[in-house]
Amino acid sequence: MPSPQGFVGTTANLGLKEGADDFAVVASSAPTTSAAVFTRSRFAGASVVINREADLSAFRGMVTISKNANVATGEEGRANALEVRRLAAELVGCRPEELLVASTGVIGVQYPMDLLRSSLGTLAGTVGPLDADGFAAAGAAIMTTDTHPKVETRAVGAATLTGVAKGVGMIEPNMATMLAYFFTDAAVPAADLDAIFRRVVDRTFNAVSIDTDTSTSDTAAVFANGLAGEVDLAAFEEALHDCALALVKQIASDGEGASKLISVTVAGARDDAQAKRVAKTIVNSPLVKTAVHGADPNWGRIAMAIGKCEDDLDIEPENVAIAFGGTRIYPGSVSPETLAGLSAYLQGSEVSIEVTLGIAEGAFTVYGCDLTEGYIRINADYTT
Repeated sequence: MPSPQGFVGTTANLGLKEGADDFAVVASSAPTTSAAVFTRSRFAGASVVINREADLSAFRGMVTISKNANVATGEEGRANALEVRRLAAELVGCRPEELLVASTGVIGVQYPMDLLRSSLGTLAGTVGPLDADGFAAAGAAIMTTDTHPKVETRAVGAATLTGVAKGVGMIEPNMATMLAYFFTDAAVPAADLDAIFRRVVDRTFNAVSIDTDTSTSDTAAVFANGLAGEVDLAAFEEALHDCALALVKQIASDGEGASKLISVTVAGARDDAQAKRVAKTIVNSPLVKTAVHGADPNWGRIAMAIGKCEDDLDIEPENVAIAFGGTRIYPGSVSPETLAGLSAYLQGSEVSIEVTLGIAEGAFTVYGCDLTEGYIRINADYTT
């Protein structure tokens, strides 16, 4: 599949990571429309604060530093982020305020600016048009503890949409943990792009949770330069949703230490918001996560998680149904044969949990992963 037209960029190792790129800049050579959403964390990083002050509809691309979050670094951190943005903008030939700046990694550490200035000064002449390999390289450069780059591409009429994302830990976006960028040569008016993007984010990135921890650096953005012409907006939204959901599933499957992707669908809720709230409570339960990891069809843990929504007074146990992979396990008695079959199902790499509340028509699906010893080890040793 072709790549979006008109995007240029480069990746490099600036010295923050050992043996891997830690810098990416991608920008459109033509004017764009754009949309972006950011973390609602009260400890948002300098990059997020700077981006919020910009015109969110006129970003031409992004620059990202990985391995250092530049969070809780004060005025010095803000000044450093602005300088990185300026130097990156010089590389791709745009104004600094046309670049979204992002950073991910360890919190509370200043950028080693002497090293970054020196390294960025060597990149003049390395910027060029991006093909599929170039976008994949950008996806790799923004990673922290990810095990592989996360890249998806879709066709939209005569246009192309490519998305790249990173994120495997400190993830329960609230925007909008992770970084996610979408690049397209479709022509989409700014107001339509913003509305479409927010709807898609709500059903995808805001529907994933690895560990309930909202990052200080969450950023998601889309850049549309229009070089392929206008597209049907409904088709564009469908392609963007499909691309984003595929990235979400990659994020959940690649969760730190994870061995299984978990999807939780809640239907029959009062409204979609209630369905999402209950589904998140289930997928975030350490007891549910460990049961899935151990292939134990312990539906009582799901019932427990639903019961934690104590303010939802319209949830009545006698109206609730619980299933694994389409096999109902509550209410009613479950035979030993059914339990054995469910245990075998739970040993797979993808596990679906379905809950019906029996109230109304609200529904929502969220995504997460199991909880393993690997998650503990990765995060116990993160800064050392």
